[in-house]
Amino acid sequence: MRALVRTLAIGLAAAAVGMASGAPTAAQSKRPTIAVLSFEYGTVQQWWSGTWDIGEGISDMIVDELVNDGSFRVIERKRLDAILAEQNFSNSERADPSAKTMAEIGKVLGVQYLVVGSVTKFGTEKSSQSFSGGGYGSAFGLGSVGTSKGKANVAITARIIHITTAEIMASAKGDGTSKRSGLLLGGGGGGGGGGGFGGVSFGSSEFRDTILGEATEMAVKATTAKLVAAKSRLE
Repeated sequence: MRALVRTLAIGLAAAAVGMASGAPTAAQSKRPTIAVLSFEYGTVQQWWSGTWDIGEGISDMIVDELVNDGSFRVIERKRLDAILAEQNFSNSERADPSAKTMAEIGKVLGVQYLVVGSVTKFGTEKSSQSFSGGGYGSAFGLGSVGTSKGKANVAITARIIHITTAEIMASAKGDGTSKRSGLLLGGGGGGGGGGGFGGVSFGSSEFRDTILGEATEMAVKATTAKLVAAKSRLE
């Protein structure tokens, strides 16, 4: 009798272990697989110097937020970029990729959905005559280092598109505004190679400490939260 009870106990324990080990696999298979394109920013007047790709920087930040959230399986950007290079993908297609491009991405990467988007606002507003740098409309400029007051505003839009049907499954908008005294942008101008403003890299802690960085992070978090909330539409 004791031997029978012991055998049953061992069997139940093994079954429990098997169920526990299988749970993460099942949960992982239910997560939608997505790839995030670099965002388009052609509607934003380029007031910064150098080759700073704000669309790429913002999409990288969104990837980080989505990965940390865990609701989606997110494809590595390097793999995606390699496919886009083979497709002769242009910057003008970022917000509206062709059916051929989407089909190729889905085929090679095995993704179900594509996240595309646009940067609609990206700038800082001066509040004193000491504000330095180039102009952006009548109120925006490159910024300065110090204790000058400033205001930054960033706005982005994003869509989740079905790879096969090209149907827009969800749309999200997010904006961020930061207004305070302190470091505005981290220096005027940007070196070649996309370094940013005075050597401050997009997404770095130095950039996040600026009011423009704060506004960008707010917009990214707001947009990502809405994309995550729309996950139920994809299942």
